[in-house]
Amino acid sequence: MHKNHFGTLSLQAPDALLGLIRLFREDQRPYKIDLGVGVFRDDYGLTPVLRAVKAAERILVEQQDSKSYIGPAGDTEFVELTARLALGDELASSPSMVGLQTPGGNGALRLAFELLGQASKETVVWVGNPTWMNHLPLIAEAGLKSRFHRFYDPVTLTLDFDGMMADLAAAKPGDAILVHGCCHNPSGATFSISQWTELIALCQRNGLLPLIDFAYHGLGDGLDQDAAPVRMFASNLPEAIIAYSCDKNFGMYRDRVGTLLVKAATPDQANAVRSRLLGTARTMWSMPPDHGAATCRIVLATPELRSDWEAELGGMRDRINFLRQAVANALPKLSMIAEQRGLFSLLPVTAEAVRKLREECAIYMAPDGRINIAGLSKENLPHFVRSVSGFLK
Repeated sequence: MHKNHFGTLSLQAPDALLGLIRLFREDQRPYKIDLGVGVFRDDYGLTPVLRAVKAAERILVEQQDSKSYIGPAGDTEFVELTARLALGDELASSPSMVGLQTPGGNGALRLAFELLGQASKETVVWVGNPTWMNHLPLIAEAGLKSRFHRFYDPVTLTLDFDGMMADLAAAKPGDAILVHGCCHNPSGATFSISQWTELIALCQRNGLLPLIDFAYHGLGDGLDQDAAPVRMFASNLPEAIIAYSCDKNFGMYRDRVGTLLVKAATPDQANAVRSRLLGTARTMWSMPPDHGAATCRIVLATPELRSDWEAELGGMRDRINFLRQAVANALPKLSMIAEQRGLFSLLPVTAEAVRKLREECAIYMAPDGRINIAGLSKENLPHFVRSVSGFLK
């Protein structure tokens, strides 16, 4: 008798953003605006390949002499260079620091949660509300429990730091706290240095492990400025995990370029962590994809290309922050958007308003009101301002 193996499966709810992409493409209105998909866009609405990346790819094509396996650790020079970029030379070279190449920041996060689960299935991961939509499924897939803490005040459009600290007081020693290193997705809310210092002190007192999602390095205030909180965590705490992505700051979205960095309490524990990561990576993706990591390695290791990349990244950052200020100037109710950082902000609008903006004004955004600031331009900003002004709470 034939066993119907898939008969117990039901349809999974489709990703809302993927549905938005389809609707946007089918929309024939010439004034339509895509604020949904989370990629950088230039003044023409394009997501270009960076000059430094193109140049590095040409070098790679000419010099690469094999497509053989690189091993589950990936491109070790790429890992070292991204570790130095994120953490600085001293921290990156610590014998208690472990690094591994991953398929994007998402792969780094999944591997990190698997590591936490192997250490203890009792670990609770504390997550700010709201957070990136894929965080909770990644935690659940690793067999871990998550708990929300307050993070964002939708009335003031600012960080609810007091609420966050009050909720985290209930976290137990050994729990992990998921932190966005900079450019919070979806809110754009930012910490002050004193607030970062307080959060680190809480981790010290309560024995909490920071797991830092560092996906937008350089798109906030600058490479060193954005990395400062991450380095503070890694300097002041015995253990820390950093999931680093090159997808955004190098514009390598489809190439899936990431690094997982783990600081252990001792070099011996670091060796145990490394062995676990290598074994788990072997069962998940076996070997990470090479092209994107090799390209980023060439950029970071070649002074003229690195200089050009930093200049291009600065231009991307300036464009985002210019648009933030322009929105704040045009809509006083959204004045705090100028103080936020990164690609995203949350508009204080209802789900019904999101639907009407899409159907009546051809403005596309996520159901929760998250907008990609880089989807705006000098040309479409007036239409955005006119359309949104009547829907703001």
